Amino acid sequence: MSQLRVSCFSISLDGFAAGPEQSLENPMGINGLENQDWQFATATFQQRVLGQEGGETGPDDDFVARGFENVGAWIMGRNMFGPVRGPWPDESWQGWWGDNPPFHMPVFVLTHHPRDPVEMPDGTTFYFVTEGIHAALERAREVAGGRDVRLGGGVATVQQYLRAQLVDELHLAVTPVLLGTGEYLFTGLDMRALGYRCTERVATEKVTHMVLRRSAARAN
Repeated sequence: MSQLRVSCFSISLDGFAAGPEQSLENPMGINGLENQDWQFATATFQQRVLGQEGGETGPDDDFVARGFENVGAWIMGRNMFGPVRGPWPDESWQGWWGDNPPFHMPVFVLTHHPRDPVEMPDGTTFYFVTEGIHAALERAREVAGGRDVRLGGGVATVQQYLRAQLVDELHLAVTPVLLGTGEYLFTGLDMRALGYRCTERVATEKVTHMVLRRSAARAN
């Protein structure tokens, strides 16, 4: 059965997934990109996201590669799509990823403000969903064709799906970074009560990977 997965979700040692004050200059908030250094260095990220050769192999790269396996659609929050807030002023913003985003499949963006789909090269189309998290997941599963759905950020989006007990697998990459402030992942979440258990742990030189899975039956 298709699963909803969060992959390569980096959090700082003090629990922050992003810094404060997201902007065009700071796409993950002030100092937030420090959380991602481990991922940027991997061969899979270099190739799949940046379209470049090289990069590091090993366990960190293995986890990044796993994040792309058997995925048929993405869901993300509006903050992951871009820094624009409120009603869309125009159609000019098409994401952080340039002319050819790395998804190559349908991406469903949660928002309160309607917008026409944005078609990009090589199969990426951004669809803007105003009906909430369940509607986005239903639409994503319809197009995924039995494959998994990958849930991106931001923090508020991941929290909503965790509270609804819809996330089957959560891969956290805990970095040796102290952000001090920003978007804290576990605010208001009792992960134990929600049925999550750590099923895998791998420590590397740069990061500690934790994979959490729900042990109870998935909520509807």
